[in-house]
Amino acid sequence: MAVEIPSLIKPSKLRARGGLLGECLAEFLGTFVLICFGCGVVAMAVAALPGSGRAETSTTIFLAAGDWLLITWGWAMAVVFGVYVAGGVSGAHINPAVTLAMAVRRGFPWVKVLPYWFAQLVGAFTGAALVYLVYHQAIGAYDAAAPGPKVNGHTNASFSIFATFPAAYFHGGIWGPLIDQIVGTALLVMLVVAIIDLRNQAVQSNLAPLITGFIVAAIGMSFGANAGYAINPARDFGPRLLTYAEGWGSLAFPGSLAGSFSGYWWIPIVGPLVGGVIGVLVYDLFIGDVLVARAARDEAPEPGRARPEPPR
Repeated sequence: MAVEIPSLIKPSKLRARGGLLGECLAEFLGTFVLICFGCGVVAMAVAALPGSGRAETSTTIFLAAGDWLLITWGWAMAVVFGVYVAGGVSGAHINPAVTLAMAVRRGFPWVKVLPYWFAQLVGAFTGAALVYLVYHQAIGAYDAAAPGPKVNGHTNASFSIFATFPAAYFHGGIWGPLIDQIVGTALLVMLVVAIIDLRNQAVQSNLAPLITGFIVAAIGMSFGANAGYAINPARDFGPRLLTYAEGWGSLAFPGSLAGSFSGYWWIPIVGPLVGGVIGVLVYDLFIGDVLVARAARDEAPEPGRARPEPPR
């Protein structure tokens, strides 16, 4: 038997939450959950496990592939629960690239794009702040024990708990990481629109959030090492703002480490936004248009009319 749950807010003040405000609140909370678990699992791998004596040394991270799997599955579960939290209210974009793609090809109102982006960014910043609150002692201990280079006493490894940076083999180049972010986000959005497309083999029984988490895990396992697979502008930019405020300085903005990379901060924003649009266009070109053509072909003719001949 269903139990009626009374509202926390007076009914007279609830009306505004039934529209865009409520959707933005859901995007905020969904993105907050995403970052809490996502950045939280990296904090575990980088600082908490080594610092608590559960690794070989106080600065030992990533000795084997299992360390990376901890992070990829942690981010996957972060996405699952973020989508479950917000999905019934806002659709749980929790990613500006998804919001833009939905506006370009799925009829999402353009007037809602900027409010969604703002809610996602604030949610990501707040989630990162909570992770920092919980783990700042472990992060401080790691940074104190780890060798340099350091910025204001912070290492690039501890910065990676919150935001992303490119691998050394790119030698500071722009195009490799940018292409990586475009490709990763294109795959993400292409697969997301596939699993929610009711014309196709859409996921049933409210399992779409779980499959979305599997998508993120697959991208992390296949493409994650190049640039940390941000594939979400809010996921990177919100925590990056937090690290800048907490003293990581140039590692956060402009996103530079001497001899490794410089001015990187914009790549996890532009790359995913471009990739998301490409992903939904690729899906529609190869699959969506085929489904439209088949639906038109299979439509029953009007009474008294013969079925039209297919084009030759």
